[in-house]
Amino acid sequence: MRFQEITMSTNLLVKQYGIQVPEEGEFVNPRMLDIVLTPVVAFDLQNNRIGMGGGYFDRTFTFLKHRENWFSPKLIGLAFAKQEVASIPPNPWDIPLFLTVTETQ
Repeated sequence: MRFQEITMSTNLLVKQYGIQVPEEGEFVNPRMLDIVLTPVVAFDLQNNRIGMGGGYFDRTFTFLKHRENWFSPKLIGLAFAKQEVASIPPNPWDIPLFLTVTETQ
């Protein structure tokens, strides 16, 4: 997964799945990000999530597992309240969210 700078003058191209991506711009190291809005299929109140199954976020942010304190980036899940489940047993490679935001929170 790569992150690219977007400015007011950045031209966006429509790519696979209708996702708009910058035509040009500086690539940003994930360690330099402050906040990453993270898609969620399901989440629990222990900040575990189930994603889309590709492992992209877990592989990209694996460096967060090796920190003693939570720094940056903060992974913020975006979900609907009905996506909350009682418990998600995490896998060893799963990176927890900092928090999840829903329409009711």
